[in-house]
Amino acid sequence: MEERPHALLLKYPGTNCDEETGRALRLAGFHPRVEMITRVSRESLEGARLVVLSGGFSYGDYVMAGRFAQLETERRIGDAIGEFVRDGGYALGICNGFQILMRLGLLPDGSLIDNTSGRFQCQWAGLEKRCEDSPYLSKVPATFELPVAHAEGRFVAADDKAQEYLEEGYVALQYTEDVNGSAARIAGLQDGSRRVLGLMPHPERFVYAAQHYDREWDGDPQWGWGHYFFEGIYEVVTAEKSTGALV
Repeated sequence: MEERPHALLLKYPGTNCDEETGRALRLAGFHPRVEMITRVSRESLEGARLVVLSGGFSYGDYVMAGRFAQLETERRIGDAIGEFVRDGGYALGICNGFQILMRLGLLPDGSLIDNTSGRFQCQWAGLEKRCEDSPYLSKVPATFELPVAHAEGRFVAADDKAQEYLEEGYVALQYTEDVNGSAARIAGLQDGSRRVLGLMPHPERFVYAAQHYDREWDGDPQWGWGHYFFEGIYEVVTAEKSTGALV
């Protein structure tokens, strides 16, 4: 039986979506391992193909969402995640994980700040896929839905950078309508290598069709779009393994 590719989930005080994310990864075919940031070392990344920073409220979001997590990550492992990506690995940040990836400098410059509503928003959001060559989005359709749950999810960037990111292919996902005031309706960003993705919506919360709010949803009777999101990156990773293109 072929060994499952490993996925490392970094957990911080306040992270609360690691169990659901681990389950989603396992269902897609990964062997996920959750590791507290206080136990993480550079060696923790050895053998992994994907590093995931899942959602929640790391360090309570007491000083800018993701800021303490950024500092603790850099203190513990420096630029190990960046090196991991440059060596052929993949990094995914969901919600709070997106905020942390931004602060670590692994995505195009910008910030995720308070929603224009001034409140925490928990709702479903329509999404439009903007990048056809993203390994994370290879199995989701051109438009689909995922839940969002955040207070600091509005993407902003200096000058006209958001529009530049859209034109240059850094925008992986857009909201189909204004959800939180994000510039260019940005819901997800990727780096130039397409190996790093950060998104505010939660794919791990729509793994099963039964998790959809509409009991008459006419999609796959078993799986939600979140499952296909994780299955997409799984298929890319295993294809690289079969061709020998590994870290």
